[in-house]
Amino acid sequence: MQLPPIQYHIQQGRIGIQTHDAEQQITQREADLQISQPEADIEINRTPPKLSIDQSQAWRDMGISGPLESTKENADEGKQTALEGVARRAREGNEMARIEHGDGAVERIAKRNMPNEYRGFTMGWIPSSYFAVDIEYDPGDVDVNVQKNDPIIEATPNKPVMNYQPGNVDVYMEQHPDFEMDVDMATWRAQNFDIHV
Repeated sequence: MQLPPIQYHIQQGRIGIQTHDAEQQITQREADLQISQPEADIEINRTPPKLSIDQSQAWRDMGISGPLESTKENADEGKQTALEGVARRAREGNEMARIEHGDGAVERIAKRNMPNEYRGFTMGWIPSSYFAVDIEYDPGDVDVNVQKNDPIIEATPNKPVMNYQPGNVDVYMEQHPDFEMDVDMATWRAQNFDIHV
């Protein structure tokens, strides 16, 4: 005995998957920054230079003196001249006292007191030396004190702004499974039981 013929059809199921990626956006503003730099503190102490020129010796070499020095020199010279005059007159008086000896005292005194017509010439330098002018120079001093000031920095950070959109996965049946089976009972009966249809 034969089994009836069977016909079947199988359709496999298919699963569909659709994914959506997650999205993330991050933005961050720059930090708020403020910088200020105070000026440095500078202190300058200065001792001014000093120049001292003493040309008294050069003036003296030219025969020029200051008022005080000139007064003293004239007083000394007058005193010396007066003393020399007194001594000369005393000496000449003593010579005249012996005039009776006939030694030509009057002629000698007159010749001695006669102005000298010839004056010798000597070469000299004015001023008398290179060091006749005394120069003293003090360059002074400059003391600089600098106190630097550190910069003032104020920084305010800004937090990041994050936008996140999660992804998802969609799972669906793209093709449903199916099973169909067909049994040809009529043909089977006819063959086995001689039934003509």
